[in-house]
Amino acid sequence: MRPIRPASATQNGRSSRRGSRILAATGLCATLALTAGACGPGSDEADGQPTAAASVPAGGAEGIKIPDDIKKKLKEHGLDLDKWRGGAWKNWDRDKWLREAQDFVNPIIEDLWDPDRMGRAKQPDRPVADPDLGKDQGVTDPTPARVPASAVDAPYHQSVPEAGKVFFDGPEGSMVCSATVVTDPAHPGKSNLVWTAGHCVHAGKDGGWYRNIAFVPSYNDAGRSAARLKGATRDEVAPYGVWWGDWAQTSDQWIAGGGPTGGAGAPYDFAVIHVTPEKATGKSLEETVGSALPVEFNAPAVPKIARMTATGYPAAAPFDGQKAFQCTDRPGRLSLREGAPVMYRIGCTMTGGSSGGGWVATDRDGNRALVSNTSIGPVTAGWLAGPRLGSEAKGVFDAVSGKFAR
Repeated sequence: MRPIRPASATQNGRSSRRGSRILAATGLCATLALTAGACGPGSDEADGQPTAAASVPAGGAEGIKIPDDIKKKLKEHGLDLDKWRGGAWKNWDRDKWLREAQDFVNPIIEDLWDPDRMGRAKQPDRPVADPDLGKDQGVTDPTPARVPASAVDAPYHQSVPEAGKVFFDGPEGSMVCSATVVTDPAHPGKSNLVWTAGHCVHAGKDGGWYRNIAFVPSYNDAGRSAARLKGATRDEVAPYGVWWGDWAQTSDQWIAGGGPTGGAGAPYDFAVIHVTPEKATGKSLEETVGSALPVEFNAPAVPKIARMTATGYPAAAPFDGQKAFQCTDRPGRLSLREGAPVMYRIGCTMTGGSSGGGWVATDRDGNRALVSNTSIGPVTAGWLAGPRLGSEAKGVFDAVSGKFAR
């Protein structure tokens, strides 16, 4: 299984390790095969590099204001804003790939994510497998039975209003993950927070922050087929707009140890993105979509949870990434190594692209809450695993919420 992230060929000038191991946990997010897989390059790339230039005037797009702190941060790293938006972001030289937690920058490039480019963002077809994953760790339950993913009822804004897709660029090209709108205690009813997997925003120990990170809630809201989406307008594909990440944060453990295969860093594979609309409307993300899910930290142990429902946009075969799917199952436990937090695991046939998608459970009163996110899974696409959200996850969440509290 690949962790849902892009497990692609080269990162930071290095070849990604391949092998018989099953999980790819760093996932750019589209592959699920769970090989780092939730993501992958689109067809607009040449030699692993995107070639589509952004249609943005050198001086910036009308109506788009780049905060001074972003301009300053870019300059501190020798990056010119106008050149960045004109195509310099395609430079993935190791020295130019910002890596540290405090170095996240993501200037808006208006209209970069058009329907055609979003439709081509896919995961790399680079499966990895390890039939012994999770064995002999002492706290791993038997492999769950396969649960066929079921299509979410359209329109999505009625059935899963909090769900959507995260798009971003990496050295391998345009990638895609899934994500969830979550509540913000600092802004009740007006949240701009999105929950996803760490491998959907940062490449882990051998890479840095991905670029052009944007969230599209209720992507393809009407559930059209890929064929019917050809020639679709942006409003049809992204009815609630495109929301750019103006800040993202993942765990220190993911940044230090996350990788594309073998499940490295998967127990800490989560991230929070604070977003802002590409085209301002005066409304928050939560107000725009009409809903947001609370995050439940330190959710009950596996035996006490009757079932969890994972939602995502699987992009690897037999799926094409254009429609939302779900799996519901009673969770079991998966331990990748001794001493690491035990992960949740459910039966599910979703593939890459579903990485980062929210796992939801309900309490006795029927209240829904996000308790995990898709991180890794096997090439055979029979199950998914997600981190149990503990103190590290709460720390990330609180930091992002606090940064925008005023």
